[in-house]
Amino acid sequence: MNLNQLHYFVKLAETEHYTRAAEELNITQPSLSHAISTLEGELGTKLFEKRGRNVVLTRYGSFFREYVEQTLKTLDTGVRKVRALTGQTEGVIELAYIYTLGSEFVPQLVSDFIHTYEELNVKFRFTVGNTSEVIQGLKDEKYDIGFCSMAEKESGIQFTPAGTENLVVVVPKGHPLAYSESVDLEQAAAYPQIFYTPNSGLRPVVDRMFERLKIKPDIAYEIEEDGSMAGLVARNFGIAVMPEIPVLKMLDVEVLRIRNQHEKRYVYMARNKEQYEPPLVRRFEEYVKRRGL
Repeated sequence: MNLNQLHYFVKLAETEHYTRAAEELNITQPSLSHAISTLEGELGTKLFEKRGRNVVLTRYGSFFREYVEQTLKTLDTGVRKVRALTGQTEGVIELAYIYTLGSEFVPQLVSDFIHTYEELNVKFRFTVGNTSEVIQGLKDEKYDIGFCSMAEKESGIQFTPAGTENLVVVVPKGHPLAYSESVDLEQAAAYPQIFYTPNSGLRPVVDRMFERLKIKPDIAYEIEEDGSMAGLVARNFGIAVMPEIPVLKMLDVEVLRIRNQHEKRYVYMARNKEQYEPPLVRRFEEYVKRRGL
């Protein structure tokens, strides 16, 4: 049984005439007769019976027609939706990114892309998570593109540098370090720290900063989301080494540069190497690459 046979069956059921159905299908009458005969053979029943010069559906043919029309309608809807999702000039891009990129980086990037290509009818669907969640979503083909930290031992994921964020020390207002514009990491290590959770892409970066100085920090709390980390700092739960994100300007914290270290958080565009890339997704990816760091 194939798709053509089902289309032929529906057309013959509509016209109730072999010659007319063949003409509308743009095939020969013998081809139509053979297709219907083969379909009936596969089903093991007669679908049509003669009535004068015409044919009409049998009881079993009427029953079968209901399901065939429903199936073809569903298939047609699927074809139209896939074409809309993966077209050259219109479609949907599934985008995932880490929390810290949600206030400025991603909204600005997407807005610039849309305004640069006003002729495109493109929609974005956004998902936020930590680096491990973004990468797992890419591996599961839930997302087209992700923006996150680099993850080691992920050979199936392609990482392309897309931006940077400065790492700073954030302390609450009134903290002993709050009156300096910059601090050494050794000074910061004297106070309880709020660290990223081990599954955060930034945790290895901050760990290396302290390990380089042979310092074991006093980790008071662990959290994965940047905004929540800043909120804990503002309420005196500890101090933190974290990216200089826009929300810091709205909280009761002081942002201090780190002396003698110039660590940055690199933001990467990530994609599954094995996943099919629709034209619009490829266009967005190339746009991000052209922007560079």
